[in-house]
Amino acid sequence: MRRVFRWVGRIFLGVTVLVLVAGVAGYFVLRTSLPKIDGTIVVQGLEKPVEIIRDSNGIPHIFAANDRDASFALGYVHAQDRLLQMELMRRFGAGRLAEIVGAPALRVDRVARTLGLYRLAEASFVHLQSKTQAGLKAYAAGVNSYLATHNGLLPMSFYLLGFKPEPWRPADSLVWGRIMATRLAFNWRNELLRAYLAKKIGADKISALWPAAPKDAPFTLAGGDSNRSQIFETFGAGAIFSALPGDIGSGASNAWVVSGTHTKTGKPILANDPHLQIGAPILWYLAHIETPSGKIIGATVPGVPTVIVGHNGYIAWGFTTTYADTDDVFIERIDPKSPSKYLTPTGPKPFKTRTEIIKVKSGKDVQLVVRETRHGPVLNGMLGKRARAAIPAGQVLALSTPWLRESDTTPDALYNLNRARNWTQFTAALRRWVAPPQNITYADVGGTIGLYTPSLIPIRMQGDGYMPVPGWTSEYDWSRFIPFSELPFVKNPMSGRIVNANNRLVGPSYPHFISREWGAHYRASRISKLLANTANHDLDTMAKIQGDRLSVMAADLLPLLLAAPVKGERQKRAVQLLRGWNREMDRKRPEPLIFMAWVREINRALYADELGKLFPLYFGVRPKVVRHMLTKDTSWCDDVRTPSKETCNQRIATALDRALTDLRKRYGAEPADLRWGKAHYADFRHPVLNYVPVIKRIANLSIPSNGGRFTVNKASPRIGDAKAPFAQRSGPGYRAIYDLAKLDRSRFIIATGQSGNPFSRHYDDFVERWRDIRYVKITGTRAELRRNASGVLSLIPSDGKN
Repeated sequence: MRRVFRWVGRIFLGVTVLVLVAGVAGYFVLRTSLPKIDGTIVVQGLEKPVEIIRDSNGIPHIFAANDRDASFALGYVHAQDRLLQMELMRRFGAGRLAEIVGAPALRVDRVARTLGLYRLAEASFVHLQSKTQAGLKAYAAGVNSYLATHNGLLPMSFYLLGFKPEPWRPADSLVWGRIMATRLAFNWRNELLRAYLAKKIGADKISALWPAAPKDAPFTLAGGDSNRSQIFETFGAGAIFSALPGDIGSGASNAWVVSGTHTKTGKPILANDPHLQIGAPILWYLAHIETPSGKIIGATVPGVPTVIVGHNGYIAWGFTTTYADTDDVFIERIDPKSPSKYLTPTGPKPFKTRTEIIKVKSGKDVQLVVRETRHGPVLNGMLGKRARAAIPAGQVLALSTPWLRESDTTPDALYNLNRARNWTQFTAALRRWVAPPQNITYADVGGTIGLYTPSLIPIRMQGDGYMPVPGWTSEYDWSRFIPFSELPFVKNPMSGRIVNANNRLVGPSYPHFISREWGAHYRASRISKLLANTANHDLDTMAKIQGDRLSVMAADLLPLLLAAPVKGERQKRAVQLLRGWNREMDRKRPEPLIFMAWVREINRALYADELGKLFPLYFGVRPKVVRHMLTKDTSWCDDVRTPSKETCNQRIATALDRALTDLRKRYGAEPADLRWGKAHYADFRHPVLNYVPVIKRIANLSIPSNGGRFTVNKASPRIGDAKAPFAQRSGPGYRAIYDLAKLDRSRFIIATGQSGNPFSRHYDDFVERWRDIRYVKITGTRAELRRNASGVLSLIPSDGKN
C-alpha cells in the first residue's frame, strides 16, 4: 500500500511540475505580445528615421523629422499598445462586430450600418485638406508597419475571438469621429423616448419628466409648439426606444480657464477632464510628438492621428460637450400608391436604398435594406421586430443630423488646432468643425483666454427638436445653420474666468436656439464658487478643484428628504447620520451610500407607477425631476396603483425604508457601518477578457472611488443596474491642468495605464494615482528623456535614408 501511495505521490508531483512549467512557459509566450521598445526596427513608409523614447510611465516621446513621419510613428506606437482597442473601434463603426462575436452584436451592427457611419467616413476623405489626408495615410502606414514587423503573439483576445486584424485604412481612423458624434448625440434618442412615454402618460404630463433648469442656474456665456398633440397621436412609438442600443452613450466634462489676474504666475491656467464611459483600457493614450516645426503633448485616441486635447507649447485647449440640439427625427409618410416612395412637400419621391450584408460568426449572413429620405436614414431597419410592429402602417422614421453629412471636415479642424499658435489661428481651425458640438476652452502663452463652440447647429423653420415632427411638410425643415461668427464664443471676459461643465451655455439674450436640454448646473456652480474663493490660483488649487467631491445636488435635495418624518430606529439612525453629513461623497463614509440609495428609491417611488413597464427606460438619478415633483407637481407622489392617496412625505419615508432594506440585503450592515467605496468602485472591464473565467480577474480592474454623478470629480453610477447600482461606470478618464506660464509644468493623468495588454506593467499603473488625483508630467529634452528612458526605439526607413 505504501508503494501505491508513493507512486500516486510521484505522479501528482510530476503533474504539478508539468502544470507549473506549462504555466510559466505560457506566461513567457504570452509576454511576446508586448511591444519592442528598445533597439532598431527597419520599416517601410518612413521618409527619415524616427526615435521613440518611452519614459518610466510608458508614455512615448516621438521625435520625427516631419509631420508625416510623426503620424507614422504615432500609428506604430498606438498599434503596439492598443491594437485590440483600435480593432474593436473600427469594427463598431463599420458594423462588423457580429463577424467576430456572433449574433449578440447584431443590434449594434444594425445601428452602424443603418446610419452608414463607415460608408460616410470613407466618403469624407476626399473633402479633407491634403495635409490631413497625408497624416491619415502616414498613420495607417505606421499601423500596418507594426503588423508587418511584430514577431511575437498578438494580444490574447485576437486568438480567443479567432481572427487576425486587417490592414489599417484612413477610413478606420475617420470613423472614430462618427462614433463619438453618435455617442454624444442624445437629443434624437430623447425625442423618441418622450414620444414613447407620452403615449403612456399623456402629453400634459410629459413636461414633468423634463423640467426646466432653475432660473438662477449659471450659464457660461453672457420656437413653436404647434401640432405637438397631433404628433403624439401620429407617432405610435410603442417599443421603439427599447430597441435602440441602451448604452451607445452620452458625454459630460469639466473645463475652466482663468486669466493671469487670478493666478500666482500672472499667466492663464486651463483645466479639463472629459467624462465618458470607463473600461480597461481607458479611451485615452498620452503622447508627446516633436518635429522641427513644433511639439504637441496631450491625450490621443488610439486609431486617430492627432492629439485630441492638450497643448502645443503655444496654446492649450480642452473640450466639454455642448448639449446642442442638432438632431431631429422626422415622421415620413409612405406614398399609399407606391411603397417605394415617400411624401414630400413637392410630391412623392423614391427612397434611396442600399443593401447591407452583415456577416455573423457561426450563423447565417443577415441582409439589411437601408432606406434614406431627404432628411436622412430611415431608422426602422435598425429596430427589432416588436419595435417595427409598433410604428403605424404607412410611416417610417428618418434622422436628420449634421454628423451624418458626407462632407465632414472636422478632422481638418483637429489637425489645424494641433498647430494653432494664437486665437486667430485657433478660430480659423475651428471653421472646419462640423460635429459633434463641443465647447472648446482656450488659453495661450500670451495671456489670452476664451471659449468657442464650433459646430453646424441648425436653424429650424419652427419647433425646437423636442419631439419627432412631420416630414411630409416643410414646416419643420431646417432653413440654414448658425453662421460661424454668430456661434457662442467669448474672448478675454472681464471676470477673467470661464467655466463650463455641460451647463447652459448661453443666456436668454442669445439670438439663436441652441437647446432646451442642458446638463445639470451643480458642477458648474461648485467650480465657479471654488474659483472665486481663491484670489491667486496655481496648479495645486486647480488639482483640488478637479478632485472636489462635495455634492451640490445633495445639498439641494437632501433638505427636502429630511423634512419628512420617519418611523423606526433604523430609519432614525440613518437620518441622524445624514443630518450631520458634510455632503462630501467620501468613499470611506456611510452617508453617501445611504443618500444615494434613498435617491434611487425616491425616483422609483415618484414615477415607476405611472410609467409601468416603461420605467426602466427612464429610470435614473434625476434630481431636477425629484425636486419638481416634491415641490411643484405633487400629484406624482400619489401611487396610482393603490386606492388611497399617498402624500409626498409618505413616499419619502417609504423610499428610505426600502433603501435601507436594500442596503442591508446587499451589504449586511447597519447604517453607520456602510461605506460608499464598497458599493461605489470604478469598474474598468476589459471588452473581451471580461467574459473569460479566471483571466477576467486579471483583465478587469476596480478601485473604490470618491465622488458621484454631480460632483466636480464626477463618478457616475447606473442606478438602474440591479446587480451593482452604485458602481462607477463613467467619469474623467483623462485629467489635465495646463500652466501657460511654463507648459512643461502641466499635469496629466489617464485612468488605467498606457497599455491595453494585461501582461504589461503599464496596464494598470495609473489606476491609484488617477483615483487619488495625482498626476504625471510629460516633459524633458530629448537628451534628458534618453537618460531616464525605459526604452529607446529607432524606426529606420527600409531604403536606408538617414
